[in-house]
Amino acid sequence: MSEIRGVMTAMATPFDEDGRVDETAALKLANYLLEHGSHGLVISGSTGEAPTLTDEEALDLLRAVRREVGEDVPLVCGTGTNYTDHSIELTQGAVEAGADAALIVTPYYNKPNPAGILAHFEAIAAAVPGFPLIAYNIPSRVVVNVPPEQLAEIARIESVVAVKQANNDDLQPIEGMEILAGNDEIFLRTLEIGGAGGITVASHLVGPQMREIWDAAQAGDLERARQIDATLKPVYAAMGVTTNPIPVKAALEMTGLIPTGTLRLPLVPADAEQRAAVRAALESVGIAVTA
Repeated sequence: MSEIRGVMTAMATPFDEDGRVDETAALKLANYLLEHGSHGLVISGSTGEAPTLTDEEALDLLRAVRREVGEDVPLVCGTGTNYTDHSIELTQGAVEAGADAALIVTPYYNKPNPAGILAHFEAIAAAVPGFPLIAYNIPSRVVVNVPPEQLAEIARIESVVAVKQANNDDLQPIEGMEILAGNDEIFLRTLEIGGAGGITVASHLVGPQMREIWDAAQAGDLERARQIDATLKPVYAAMGVTTNPIPVKAALEMTGLIPTGTLRLPLVPADAEQRAAVRAALESVGIAVTA
């Protein structure tokens, strides 16, 4: 298995103007990201608009990216849903399609209690023995928070190797699992506490700089890492000016990295004010905006 470490970009899923997955644009974007700082990619995560992708679309995209980038690039597939049996089927599909690990979000809407969350991870782990699973704690989207003590319990499941921590207040080491930053603004903080890296959004646009942060932190030069991180704060903020992935898709379209910033309903494109905020952030770090 490729190591899930460093800058793992949660890749946006390009759609054409009619809302179909644009595989050509996706492969071009995947190559761009890997050439501009990313160690690996997450396919069909929140930024990839997983809730509006069919299983077939998600797995077809994973297969296509795997063929394009080869076997050595770490690829993670988002396979968590709010129905355990569905999550199992999708995770088994991701194994077959060439993923190195699966990202399992806490079940949403159902609002499971701690025993249910643990049983959910246990069932998925049992269905794909030995396949690495990354828990995904993002209470802002799923309502339920998984606190550190509960994550430590989940970590006792042998194949749950890491957590994507998107609750900034609960960022801390967890015995038995690696920590991956789930929000751009805590990427450096995660490295400072010994974390494995981050699953990030801003790395679509400032991937080389985020890779520099990683490299500096690994070399023990935290002062340099902090200097770079400080320059990227406007971009981090702009990626949250409205619901992700609306801002990053606007930025990718504005910089010509994808042909169109089409999203699938119920997400809608950035409005003029949001686009202006994105444009200003990009220009603040010297990124040319072409649209």
